[in-house]
Amino acid sequence: MENILNSLGLKVNEAGTSTGLVWSDLGDRKINSHSPVDGKLIGHVKQTSQEEFENVLSSAQSAFKFWRLMPAPKRGEIVRQFGEELRKNKLALGKLVSYEMGKSYQEGLGEVQEMIDICDFAVGLSRQLCGITLHSERSQHRMYEQYHPLGVVGIISAFNFPVAVWAWNSALAWVCGDVCIWKPSEKTPFCAIACQKIMATVLKNNNLPEGVCCLINGDHLVGEWLTKDPRIPLVSATGSTRMGRIVGATVAERFGKSILELGGNNAVIVSPEADLNIAIIGVVFGAVGTAGQRCTSTRRLIVHESIYDSVKNKLISAYKQLSVGDPLDEKNHMGPLIDKDAVRLYLGAIDEIKKCGNIVVDGGVLSGDHYVSGCYVKPVIAEVENHKKIVQTETFAPILYLMKYSSLEEAIDMQNNVPQGLSSAIITNSVRESEKFLSHAGSDCGIANVNIGTSGAEIGGAFGGEKETGGGRESGSDAWKAYMRRQTNTINYSSDLPLAQGIKFDF
Repeated sequence: MENILNSLGLKVNEAGTSTGLVWSDLGDRKINSHSPVDGKLIGHVKQTSQEEFENVLSSAQSAFKFWRLMPAPKRGEIVRQFGEELRKNKLALGKLVSYEMGKSYQEGLGEVQEMIDICDFAVGLSRQLCGITLHSERSQHRMYEQYHPLGVVGIISAFNFPVAVWAWNSALAWVCGDVCIWKPSEKTPFCAIACQKIMATVLKNNNLPEGVCCLINGDHLVGEWLTKDPRIPLVSATGSTRMGRIVGATVAERFGKSILELGGNNAVIVSPEADLNIAIIGVVFGAVGTAGQRCTSTRRLIVHESIYDSVKNKLISAYKQLSVGDPLDEKNHMGPLIDKDAVRLYLGAIDEIKKCGNIVVDGGVLSGDHYVSGCYVKPVIAEVENHKKIVQTETFAPILYLMKYSSLEEAIDMQNNVPQGLSSAIITNSVRESEKFLSHAGSDCGIANVNIGTSGAEIGGAFGGEKETGGGRESGSDAWKAYMRRQTNTINYSSDLPLAQGIKFDF
């Protein structure tokens, strides 16, 4: 891993605050980054101080005054160069993501590819930041709408996607004319510093201000500086629903804007009309991928009563074939949970399941020479009714709940009857069933899929959910509008001043 760190320009003692390539002394306030893969200390990162935060924000505000005047296609060119640097560093950065977070190496590479993809999307977008022209009711008047950059965008990201979600936000914000301050999870700081250094090099090579891309490191107290500061008009936050309630309320209190990507409690409905081969593959990947630590992980499986036993048996057989271990070994299907706190939550959930349900595939913490970090666990399958409290709560772990349905209407009601509303799916070859699932009377989630699982969103579509998921949208489609302010303009090119609604004002 030391070679990977060196190839990315990282040291085991890194400062946690930067607007570029100037890194301050480590000091006393350290964040220790341990790998959940083997429990080893990757290195130390300095937690940002209040004074350093002020310096970073000042640098960002100064950079914004320059960056917003750069033509959008020119800003897109800088993002293109960032994407090219990511391509050069994909293998190393993907391995760092896998080692520091614990997801499989293939998923680590996939996450970096998401960054590259959103850069490509943003480059094209930089020539399409279009408004609309409107017809005025007044003669010789023209109305139109245009979009302007907001200013400094604060980004708070979670450990489970330590680099991709930041890129979703920053690439779009940059082409829109905004500058960014990133507060990554304190559990994955080296991934963030690696990205910061890559972008800082691009800015330096183009003689651009360092404050376009800023980084701060620390715990929730550092994140509060972003959410409370009126100089930051938009805060995009990814994390738990509990965190989102705090961020959303704090930002709204000062009339700021927020993009919230919060919890998920995602279900797959398996119809009698389903191709079960597709169903089993999609469900197993959705349930155990990233060790169940995706906001889009499959947590509930709603199966028609006529095929319930068959699906359950196929899942049991599939789970017996899963290999849990070092995520850098591509033979393994699942790596560790992020830390021992996550393990405790996983064990607590199993205790609750035993009080109200039936364990189908038992869990537990794995021990032995290959599991020295203490963060490796067994994926669990349990039969629990949808209304039970443990099912209604998102547990960030590889736990899958099985339940039966008799009619499609009942299945959709079960799917919707949780507080969260991120991702959903139905596996069916029936056009009628799929269309009903996607209709107004169907899934209430921000993402609804047919014949694919709940995980694996592409960057071309807007990503986000409803209800306690927060309602935010990131990545593709028209999500860029959240990073800009809309302005309506009216131009009078006549020699008179007619008033709207035919009002007369003569004197």
